[in-house]
Amino acid sequence: MSAILQIPVAPFTASGVQRTSGLKASNPLPSHPLDPLSPDEIVAASLAVRHHLAARTSVKAVRFITNYLLPPPKRVVLAHLGIPLATGETVKDEDRVPIVRKAEVDFIDVLSGEAYNAVVALDCSEGAWNVESLLKLPEGTQPQLSPAELRACEDIVRNDARIQTLAKEVGILPHQIFADGWSIGYDDRFPVSSRLQQALLFARFSQHENLYAHPLLTLCTGKVLHIDFPGAYPGVPASTQPPPLDKDALEHSQRSRIPPPLTRHDFLPDLIEENAKRDGKEWKQRVAPTPLHVVQPEGVSFKIDRHVLEWQKWKMHIAFSHREGIALSTITYDDDGVLRPLFYRLSLAEMVVPYGAPEYPHPRKFAFDVGEYGMGTMANELSLGCDCLGQIHYLSGAYTGYDGSAVVINDVICIHEEDAGLLWKHSDYRDGGRAHTVRSRRLVVSMVCTLANYEYVWNYFFYQDGSIEFEIRLTGILQVYVAAPNEPAPYATRVAPGINAHFHQHLFSVRIDPMVDGILNSVVETDVLPATAGYGSPENFAGNAFQVHDRLLRRASEGAREWDASTDRRWRIVSAGRKHYASEQQTGYSIGAKGGATVALPRPESWVGRRATFTRNTLWVVREKEDVREGGRMWPSGKYVPQAREEPADSLARWVRDDGDESIENEDLLVYVTVGTTHIPRPEDWPVMPVDHVRLTLKPNSFFSANPSLDVPGGKDERSVPAFGADSDATQRREAENRDCCG
Repeated sequence: MSAILQIPVAPFTASGVQRTSGLKASNPLPSHPLDPLSPDEIVAASLAVRHHLAARTSVKAVRFITNYLLPPPKRVVLAHLGIPLATGETVKDEDRVPIVRKAEVDFIDVLSGEAYNAVVALDCSEGAWNVESLLKLPEGTQPQLSPAELRACEDIVRNDARIQTLAKEVGILPHQIFADGWSIGYDDRFPVSSRLQQALLFARFSQHENLYAHPLLTLCTGKVLHIDFPGAYPGVPASTQPPPLDKDALEHSQRSRIPPPLTRHDFLPDLIEENAKRDGKEWKQRVAPTPLHVVQPEGVSFKIDRHVLEWQKWKMHIAFSHREGIALSTITYDDDGVLRPLFYRLSLAEMVVPYGAPEYPHPRKFAFDVGEYGMGTMANELSLGCDCLGQIHYLSGAYTGYDGSAVVINDVICIHEEDAGLLWKHSDYRDGGRAHTVRSRRLVVSMVCTLANYEYVWNYFFYQDGSIEFEIRLTGILQVYVAAPNEPAPYATRVAPGINAHFHQHLFSVRIDPMVDGILNSVVETDVLPATAGYGSPENFAGNAFQVHDRLLRRASEGAREWDASTDRRWRIVSAGRKHYASEQQTGYSIGAKGGATVALPRPESWVGRRATFTRNTLWVVREKEDVREGGRMWPSGKYVPQAREEPADSLARWVRDDGDESIENEDLLVYVTVGTTHIPRPEDWPVMPVDHVRLTLKPNSFFSANPSLDVPGGKDERSVPAFGADSDATQRREAENRDCCG
């Protein structure tokens, strides 16, 4: 069963909004033009909006949805930081202009339900924030769903008389009803002006048990508008089309009510043990491995000044973003004293999770977790020694509460170092030869976010060879549905009796704003193909030859590209004016998507296909058009995502089409890469899922003169010891050989 709710427009109570007790430290003035808004700034900007509305409009009461930094123009930021527009150039004094700090605020008129966007600027002379512009959003345009709205959904559903009656029919009491609030996805039966949620319902019989083991049903002014019941699987109903609202949803489903499965499938160790005892069985955890500590007796190797981080020739700005989670900016590399710009900004710009079951209402389940909810607002406060190991530096984050206050998440971004295996090694096998081993150390910038049932771990890895890796780890609990005994499940896996887990995908859009040796860049596509000359020919007598075929993407119309496994396709972002001294190729960075290139399976004309057009291609290249007031070219599925019904005008595919024959050669570019995974659930993913991985890499290609990690010192860890004592045969042999791995 699925309940559709209209979201309350009246202010929520303060309970459940403040996620932490507050900041651990005071809020100093920003030291970098891309520093996120501090809690104090969020409150000040909200107050400026309230004063402006009271003085100049008829709006009487508001609910704040977002309040975040409106970044200054790219060239202004680079000049301020002394980063040249091209390697070898210098920043001139006239390039440095004053930077006005601005905030962008989305809010809803409580009385009318209309949505607004405001830009608020800081007047340094007065030390006050003032509204610079105010815009009412078009009808049907909805800002993202706030955490407070999602929490309110559960109370509304639990207190609804119809829901209580339907739950009682299958043995569930009101206090046992729980609901995950979701964006509505797509449902054109409702007016575009209503701000809606769908609630997926479950039962819970004790405080900490796994509620997802008891799926019930699948749907906010503050009331339940409609309840949907899923149809039987294909072959039973006449159609998977949703019924008109005036039809009885239960009758239309042609499917008997199914009580929720009552077996507990817990994952918390104490509850598993209790369940086993209740069943007359014994359960105990396996013997824990011996402790493994990450120790840095001389401290960490990185330096951080508020949001600016330096480590092993890398320098970057790290910020909390309510929407993207982590935003990395102004990434540079010190190449033997030469400052070389690499990337202006790296972030997760959007994602979508389409489910593959066609029977209504499951097609509505395709959450845009970045654009509809905000990844940062769903982030965890991290635990030392659990989420991150070793010597850790944390950054806190803040976003707006519905009342304009600052909601603070302490310890939301984790920064640390970890061993990454071998960096490089070679052994001269000849008598008297030497071996040299260098271990890899990597810097980790990470965040963990909980989206109802799912957890996402976002890891940015920086390596000593100039490489960057963006790793996504997926865990948490499967989104499941109740199933009748012996019911066919062509679009799901039966992970436990009475519990289906639907096939689904996780598709991510990673936004790369490159400045590889400067802001003027191009993209080269490379296919690896067998030589055209055949076996036995003079040019390829043995038939073994293969070559690379490069194609420079010159026009905007060429900016949408698919990954081709048959040609081992890859791309590289190259500079406009610098070449490698030996390869004679333009200096660049290669994009490696093999670890995550995934074909989107919903049809392009589907509900989700029309809205998530970024999933149609692996690589997108567009010109940067930096209109920060309109959101710039930031969001692949549009700035305002909730309840959109068609492809947004400000989406990635539209930009490619609209630019037509414009040049994308030696221009200020944006590159979007789509990676993901298709999840066909396994019973081993239940009741909690071991992590799965998706990876995207950025590697230097003809960027450095040679291996940039040749200067990384080799080292022998004197704390490494034989596992079984000094008397083992292997130890004696090694001591006799007396080899030094560091050469």
